[in-house]
Amino acid sequence: MSLVVRRDAGLYGYERALGRAGFGLVAGVDEAGRGACAGPLVAAAVILPPRPIEGLADSKKLTPARRDRLYPEIVAKAVAWSVVRVEPDECDALGMHVADLESLRRAVARLETRPDFVLTDGFPVDGLGAPSLAMWKGDAVAASVAAASVIAKVTRDRIMIQYGAEFPSYQFAVHKGYCTALHQSELDSQGPCPIHRKAWDNVARTTKLERS
Repeated sequence: MSLVVRRDAGLYGYERALGRAGFGLVAGVDEAGRGACAGPLVAAAVILPPRPIEGLADSKKLTPARRDRLYPEIVAKAVAWSVVRVEPDECDALGMHVADLESLRRAVARLETRPDFVLTDGFPVDGLGAPSLAMWKGDAVAASVAAASVIAKVTRDRIMIQYGAEFPSYQFAVHKGYCTALHQSELDSQGPCPIHRKAWDNVARTTKLERS
């Protein structure tokens, strides 16, 4: 398929070009938590309406407050949206790349409206049930992927804040399970808790230290 998108088309350029090509319902899909060593992997899929959502951008470029303000607007205005989580033990069993692909498939499959086309962030994903296009930094160049990135990020941050209350000594509300110096310090001193991904080298090392 030949898809022409002008450089100045803006964040909605791909969706508009796909619409002109006959793909009216375009889903964007993205995940949050792939690089974390604790907590679930969370993926979201979003089909946006033609009318733009003001201020939408890649979730990594938005402040937490701005993401929190965009979240209910995306949910309210989306043609369809979904969010799924893959728990740490399944991430360990599948391996992170396979878990990532599976989470994206599940998010698309859970959409109540079947998309005509799917845009994915970063790498190709098979088994989506619709034609798809992998986009380098898709969350920065395609509105639907950006919307999915916001839903996934806000959902996962809220989950990790809840875990922060359940396991206060690890300070999950601060680092959200990513491999920061603070997180590693707590992990080294206490060993892993039930939401750590045991297959990660830095977590497995502390498990061995805990047993010795």
